[in-house]
Amino acid sequence: MEDIAVKVLLIGDEEVGKTTFLSRISRGSNNLEGHGSITLLRDIDQPFVFEIRNRRRGYRIEFYDTSSPEDWRLLEPDLILICYDISQRSSLVNMQRLWIKQVHATFQASDRIPLIVVGLKRDLRSESDPNGIIYPQEAYNVSQEMRVDKYVECSAVTGELLKLAFEEICDVAVKTATPDGGQTEGGCVIL
Repeated sequence: MEDIAVKVLLIGDEEVGKTTFLSRISRGSNNLEGHGSITLLRDIDQPFVFEIRNRRRGYRIEFYDTSSPEDWRLLEPDLILICYDISQRSSLVNMQRLWIKQVHATFQASDRIPLIVVGLKRDLRSESDPNGIIYPQEAYNVSQEMRVDKYVECSAVTGELLKLAFEEICDVAVKTATPDGGQTEGGCVIL
């Protein structure tokens, strides 16, 4: 049986950590704990392909970052990850004001495409900047307002929550290939 291809699009501001996230997970499940250095992937090598198997079949998960495809708006993604930098309030605001609107304006089937908000650079969350700090509950509330399916956060540099975030993304990606699809039954799930 041939592997099922699932297209995953990462969108968000520049420098929020999308490439670092993809670079870390590209090194395999043994490197999800954040050990070792990260060699950044090159945008021209997209899509970044990950093959996973469950008991029933194999899946070819193709990750696309907005920084490389000539026009990412021409892609037909099965899952969209809206990424923001936990240490930069402006990226949270842009996610809410710009990126979710881009999704709905660009993709005709946006009401059927599962959406996951991914908080990146968790290791840079700083208690010393009370105005800039974004706590998980605040980002979760924003995610609920945006009506996304899940909220996850992690650090690709330290590996904190990276394995859990990657597993959740893969779980939703696999579900997009089922008749029920990958969307949740109403409400955002925080992980």
